[in-house]
Amino acid sequence: MNSNWKNALLTHLAVLTVSGTDAAQFLQGQITCNVHEVTATHSSLGAMCNPKGRAITTFLLAKSGDDFLLILPVELLETVKKRLSMYVLRSKVTLTDCSDSLCLLGFTATLTDAFLASYQQDGVVRINVGNRDLVIADEHNASVILAQGVETIDSMHWQTLDILGGIPWLTTATSEQFIPQMLNLDKLGGISLTKGCYTGQEIVARTHYLGKAKRALFVAECETATPEANASIIDANGQIVGNVLSANDDKLLIVLQLAETDTTQLQLKDYHHASLTLLTKEHS
Repeated sequence: MNSNWKNALLTHLAVLTVSGTDAAQFLQGQITCNVHEVTATHSSLGAMCNPKGRAITTFLLAKSGDDFLLILPVELLETVKKRLSMYVLRSKVTLTDCSDSLCLLGFTATLTDAFLASYQQDGVVRINVGNRDLVIADEHNASVILAQGVETIDSMHWQTLDILGGIPWLTTATSEQFIPQMLNLDKLGGISLTKGCYTGQEIVARTHYLGKAKRALFVAECETATPEANASIIDANGQIVGNVLSANDDKLLIVLQLAETDTTQLQLKDYHHASLTLLTKEHS
């Protein structure tokens, strides 16, 4: 096996497969993005919400044949699987944890169609993430792809690039804390306002049409601390004005009150008041 095998795996993410003749209809009623727009070559960010419109998890949704692949944080996979199972009822849907059968590989550059052509026939799925590619493959194909010597990204590096790219991932600490708009999913194409009803849809739609989202996602930097998810952010007066969504090295994604984006006094409350610097200063 290739010596870079372990370093190439994105071990912080997992794959939950949704299969069966009713898979598309079932998912359409549970998630924020439009399932019918996802194809073998087009993926989508999205969220699964509770009835109050709070995101239980965010994910990347891809398609392999007739199956849908939810790429989501490992630590939320069982929670999401159990929650989705509650809604299956008589639908012809099967939920499968594919952690042991599928590998997630991160690449520092987009891979050419010619490079992947021989593997895609065997169910290899490629998801483009900006100037990177995430590839889902079984162990055999993953090993063959890695043997070609293409530069890979390990989990830590991938997480940092996701933070810099403003891609929101939740944890057990932040699950069910934020509506999708607070995570910028509307700006990232992860919310469909025309697809019809889904769990939490009323709150998500109301927030959009009434313009009531008072918090949004920003990229920040902290050179002196790497906080835990959901750590509190305070202003110069000691008032809590936001929370950390994720952090890696000195880069952070934070959910911040929109009125606080011009301040230069943001600090981490429980980290010796370590100062934050916003790298994105406007919510577009």
